[in-house]
Amino acid sequence: MSKFFKLSITILITVIFFHCLGSRRPIVSGYVDPQGSLRDVSVGKKFMVATGNPLATKAAIKVLEDGGNAIDAAVAALLVLNVTNGEAASFPSVAPTLVYDKKTGQVKSYIGAGSAPKKASIQWFKEKGYDVMPKNSILSQLLPASPDVIVRLLQDHGTKSFSELVAPAIQTAEEGFPANRILVKNLDLPLYKRLGFTILMPYNSEVYLEKKWWYNIREGELTKRLDLAKTWKLMADEEKLAIKKGSSRKQALEAVRNYFYKGPIADAIVKLHEEKGGLITKEDLSQYSGGWEKPVLGEYRDYQILSNQTWTQGPVVPMVLQLLDGIDLKSMGHNSPEYIHTVSQAIELVIADRESYFGDPKFVDLPLDGLLSKKYAEVRRKLFQKEAFGKTPPNGNPWAFSSRKPKSNFVPANNHEEQSVSEIKYGKDTTYVSIVDASGNAVSLTPSDFPQSPMVPGTGLTLGIRMTQFRLDPTHPSSLAPGKRPRITPNPGMVLKNGKLWMSFGTPGGDVQSQAMIQFFLNIVVFGMDPQKAVEAPRFRSVNWPDSFSPHAYRPGGIELESSLFEIVSDELKAKGYKVYKKGHLDNDFGAVCAVLNDNKNKRLLGVADPREESSAEGR
Repeated sequence: MSKFFKLSITILITVIFFHCLGSRRPIVSGYVDPQGSLRDVSVGKKFMVATGNPLATKAAIKVLEDGGNAIDAAVAALLVLNVTNGEAASFPSVAPTLVYDKKTGQVKSYIGAGSAPKKASIQWFKEKGYDVMPKNSILSQLLPASPDVIVRLLQDHGTKSFSELVAPAIQTAEEGFPANRILVKNLDLPLYKRLGFTILMPYNSEVYLEKKWWYNIREGELTKRLDLAKTWKLMADEEKLAIKKGSSRKQALEAVRNYFYKGPIADAIVKLHEEKGGLITKEDLSQYSGGWEKPVLGEYRDYQILSNQTWTQGPVVPMVLQLLDGIDLKSMGHNSPEYIHTVSQAIELVIADRESYFGDPKFVDLPLDGLLSKKYAEVRRKLFQKEAFGKTPPNGNPWAFSSRKPKSNFVPANNHEEQSVSEIKYGKDTTYVSIVDASGNAVSLTPSDFPQSPMVPGTGLTLGIRMTQFRLDPTHPSSLAPGKRPRITPNPGMVLKNGKLWMSFGTPGGDVQSQAMIQFFLNIVVFGMDPQKAVEAPRFRSVNWPDSFSPHAYRPGGIELESSLFEIVSDELKAKGYKVYKKGHLDNDFGAVCAVLNDNKNKRLLGVADPREESSAEGR
């Protein structure tokens, strides 16, 4: 027996031993797996919170009890989620936001997605041999957005300091939190991929695997994020120092922002990019800004559905609902083959337009008023057919229904090739925050990003992979350009009824987000379901278009069904021409909707939290 063979056997036995070895981290006592239990709707008279994690919900509740408003509570919840759900929604990445101001009755959108570095161009990537945006790479990092979002929200609508609101997140990061089943699922990789991940991104492995690449984290294990806590303490100290020097609250908040975008944190980010061959510069960070914008609005019956603009996929939700308005969905029966077929066709027709028109409105000439036109919806509705489309249907011509004329004769391409891929997906998903306070103000916020690219050493910061939602195709509306935002998938929603706030809602889930939100809305409005039953009802999702993330896998004609639904309708959907895929029961691949609803008739607030994840709703 050769020495090499003996050594290989020894290594293999050692790896298996450590892989099977029990945890050295403490198991949190009293931890209960909630997967098998469904929830009751939460009821509140004053305020309501629904988020992707119970610890975030409790942090927001505490802020509201201490006199903070919905903005303050949302910031506290967001920061806790950056700890408990850091593998799915990390600091300091994307955080698209909608804010409802009760005094004015207006909804505002805040641009919560970073832009591409100035050095980033299609030509640069093509010259380096890339056909699509790379993953697991420093080159997939977009400029960070959430610190800007946090500061501007607090300056314009909040009442409390950053240091006060970050305190619960720091405590959670330092004392630890119980790993839940979704975190375990998100970090679940085969042994060889964990080893590869550790070799490629050692600091990421240190943070998320605690250097134990051979070991899978278990539910209930105490998990900490100590470096992130240190970073937040430094940011909070900067605010306290500014106050001590006589700065106003807004000026002190600006000092927090400057510490991140122009100070030591910016220096650490740039140092990483210089060492790894990245593109982000100090100038990129110092000049970054988000900004307020007018939200997109569509109508369904007496409801007005609002979203962020086309730097997200948000307008898909109002467009699909307008397309379905006037169709007697109720007579088809909930989740019947005909209902699933009809809703899926509406989604696919709108996604065809998403792929052809949605992009950063500062860079893309698009007919938003035409896309939201009810007459345009009537035209697209005529394309419904008895059989499945079989592939992504053709885009429409919303310019014909716009008050504007296009600036060019460009015709968007609609050609997609079937593709499946295998890759390291370490951490994924997104999370969500919905809050309505005692004054009636509301926040809807969908934070996201994953540790699939090198983290900033010593800081706990994850810059994510949102550059992968760009295309290296100049004909695509989400094509890469310096300073441009990609069309990201996170898309918070709000709904007004006869002009008054009715619901704040959203979900994780990539391309499924809009689909889950649409189904949840229809379950309540069309089928009259109790909101909690509406969120727990089985779901379906079309996959009949290229995935929004690079390398844009595509399964023409595909539709996925949760197992309970698959058993009932799969044969009839196959007969209509769908390629039907079966998924698990209450699978978070179908999203995890959280919502707060105004029950004005009974003068109360209703909170719902999806059991597909560890989400939580609580009110007072």
